[in-house]
Amino acid sequence: MAVSIKDIARAAGVSHSTVSRALADSPLVRDETKQRIRHLAREMGYSPSAIARGLVTKRTRTIGLVVTTIADPFVAEVVRGVEETALDRGYNIVLCNSNAEPQRELAAVNTLREKRVDGIIVSASRVGDLYLPMLVGTGVPIVLVNNEHSGSYAYSVVTDDEAGGRLATEYLLDLGHTKIAYISGPELSSTSANRLRGYEQALKARGLMPDLQWIVPGNGSARSGEEGMARLLSLADPPSAVFCYNDVTAIGALLAARRLGWNVPGQVSVMGYDDIAFAAYTNPALTTVEQRKYEMGSLAMKMMLDLLDGAASVENVLLPPHLIERESCAPPNPGEGSEPSPGFQRR
Repeated sequence: MAVSIKDIARAAGVSHSTVSRALADSPLVRDETKQRIRHLAREMGYSPSAIARGLVTKRTRTIGLVVTTIADPFVAEVVRGVEETALDRGYNIVLCNSNAEPQRELAAVNTLREKRVDGIIVSASRVGDLYLPMLVGTGVPIVLVNNEHSGSYAYSVVTDDEAGGRLATEYLLDLGHTKIAYISGPELSSTSANRLRGYEQALKARGLMPDLQWIVPGNGSARSGEEGMARLLSLADPPSAVFCYNDVTAIGALLAARRLGWNVPGQVSVMGYDDIAFAAYTNPALTTVEQRKYEMGSLAMKMMLDLLDGAASVENVLLPPHLIERESCAPPNPGEGSEPSPGFQRR
């Protein structure tokens, strides 16, 4: 049978309220009394009820975390950062996987309402755009990861994606490429739009105009990388380098190039974004723009804790991108991109 505050009060010879105050570290109880009551509580195996504590503090010490899909390596690292930081501070996480489906996203929002979470963290999901007003209606703090939203009711932890797009494109330009394509992310993604903006800025700064036929749609998946690369390599004037929305897209692009008989980076260079764990193990190893994914999750949780603690000043976090140079990019060769390598066979 579970030990209650009444049992501790009886053993200590004090009132129930004194035990409650002692366990809550109230200044109204003398230190020696606190120590005696806590010692008794440990000996008797007392465990405070989270439900009862929540009724008193109006807190559940639970944070809702909404993600598009846990299968995304980027999201998995963000989740780890959120969860480990939460556990260190005595908070639990309720994870909702929306799979980018409107009905599941709506169900995720309703689940968090029912759980009476203390705060909500949203990572790279349409929830941040489509259902943020509904989330605001829960009356709890909201922190967005890898997504920004104008308004005073939500805070964000993001990488400077516009700077990241410039960084990736400038690197390819510095290698000597002038025919640089971009395979985009989801149509309504602000991160993809910002990376595209950085790409365009870098080209224009070198006196180059973005060629619309070299900007192809994607959705962040490997399949969209395959399809985008196949489309680009089939052009009469194909690009010599391809900048991809994320590493998963770039992995698909690498596969398409190999299947079509194009040498990477000998004939076409491929640039990713995120620096997921798999990026170092592709063939060739993927040059990419790093996002500090674990740190983003950890910072989001720390920001949430500051909001819950009523910190006087909480500011959005904008992290700088970093280029990770590996083997998938190289200077262009004369006449590159005109036809596949004779050493490869089309399949």
